[in-house]
Amino acid sequence: MLVNGVDIVEVPRIKRISEQYGSRFLNRIYTPLEISYCKGRAQQLASRFAGKEAMMKALGTGIRGIPWKDIEIIRLKGKPPTIQLHRKATKRAQDLGISSIALSLSHSKEYAIASIVCESLNSNTLPIINKSK
Repeated sequence: MLVNGVDIVEVPRIKRISEQYGSRFLNRIYTPLEISYCKGRAQQLASRFAGKEAMMKALGTGIRGIPWKDIEIIRLKGKPPTIQLHRKATKRAQDLGISSIALSLSHSKEYAIASIVCESLNSNTLPIINKSK
């Protein structure tokens, strides 16, 4: 079974928050590796923010279920960005039987978007919304 998560973020909003709260915001949301890679560039920060939110949606937890830094988006030289899950995010992915994660990030001057597609080997544990009430 495939599970997806998508998120879009306004780049100026992330820039404004980053400038207003500085390292307090950065250290709450991003890992040291992400901060180092982004070097304060708003488009990079926004695309990673969107990626983290998209992953939380794919895991079915929303932003309250998993700490921001438990989802890390890394990019090695010459390679596309990838997701590293840690602690609670790893546990949730294991509980859902997720065997692979594909990530796509894109941004313009105004918006950053992320798409996550996960393959789950266990369709019985995926979150289901019951609309029959």
